[in-house]
Amino acid sequence: MARAMSRGATSQPRRNDSLTRLLAIMRKLRSPQGCPWDREQTHASIKPNLIEESYETLDAIDSGDPQQLKEELGDVLLQVVFHAQMADEAGQFNFDDVARILCEKLERRHPHVFGTVKVSDSREVLKNWETIKRGEKKAQKEFSSVVAGLPRHLPALLKAEQVQRKASRVGFDWKTVTPVAAKVEEELAEVRHAVARRKPAEIREELGDLLFAVVNLGRFLGHSAEEALDGTVRKFVRRFQEIERRLHVQGREMTKCSLAELDAIWEQIKREEKKRKKLNRR
Repeated sequence: MARAMSRGATSQPRRNDSLTRLLAIMRKLRSPQGCPWDREQTHASIKPNLIEESYETLDAIDSGDPQQLKEELGDVLLQVVFHAQMADEAGQFNFDDVARILCEKLERRHPHVFGTVKVSDSREVLKNWETIKRGEKKAQKEFSSVVAGLPRHLPALLKAEQVQRKASRVGFDWKTVTPVAAKVEEELAEVRHAVARRKPAEIREELGDLLFAVVNLGRFLGHSAEEALDGTVRKFVRRFQEIERRLHVQGREMTKCSLAELDAIWEQIKREEKKRKKLNRR
C-alpha cells in the first residue's frame, strides 16, 4: 500500500510539470522570439485545426492503438492551449480560467458525486444534467430550451441524434420501437409522393424528414447513425475499389462495362465477403 501511495504521490507533480512546460512552450512560440507562423494565427485561422484534430482522435480510438490515441489527444490539447494563450494575450482569459470553469461545471453538474443527490442509473444522471443546465440559464434570466446550444458546425446526422437524445431525456420519446419504425415508413411514403409531384423544395424537405426518422430509429436501437453510415460508406468504397481492381487485372475499363456486368461483379464480391465472415466466426 505504501509503495502504491508513493507512486501516486510522485505522479501528480510530473503531470503538473508537463502542463507547466506545455504552457511555457506555447507562450514562447507566440512571443517575438518565437515562431512567425504561430504569431500570425488567430482564433478563426486555426478553427479548422480543432475539427481536424478531433476527427483524427476519433480515428485513433477506432484503431485501438493507445500510442496513436495518446498522440492525438495531445494534438487536441494543443488546440486548447493555443486558443487560451491568444485569449490571455488579449486580456480576456487564460488556461487556468478555462480549467477552473470546467472544474466548477463538473462539480455543479454531478451533485450525486460531489453533493447529496441520489441517482439510480445513468439515465437519471443525464436527466439531472439537463435540469441543472436549464437552471443555470434561468439564473442568468435567459430562456432555456432543452434542444438549444448545439454547435452550428456539428455534422447533420450527429446533430439530429443529439437533438433527439435531449428531447428523450425530458420524456419526449416513444416507448417502443414499433412507432419509430412506422415513422420511417411514413416519411418514405411522403418522399415518394413528393417525387411524383416533381416539387424540388418539397422533395428536399421530405428527404430531410426521412433522414431524421432513420436517425431516430438508429438512436432508439442504440446505434449511431453517423457511425452506421460511415461504416456503409467504407464498405461501398472497399467493394467499388475491388471492382476497379478486378477490371484492371482483366485490362478492362469500367466505363466500357454495362451496369449489369458491374452489378454481377458487385454481387460476387458480396458473396465472397459473407463467406469469409462465416469462416472467421468458426
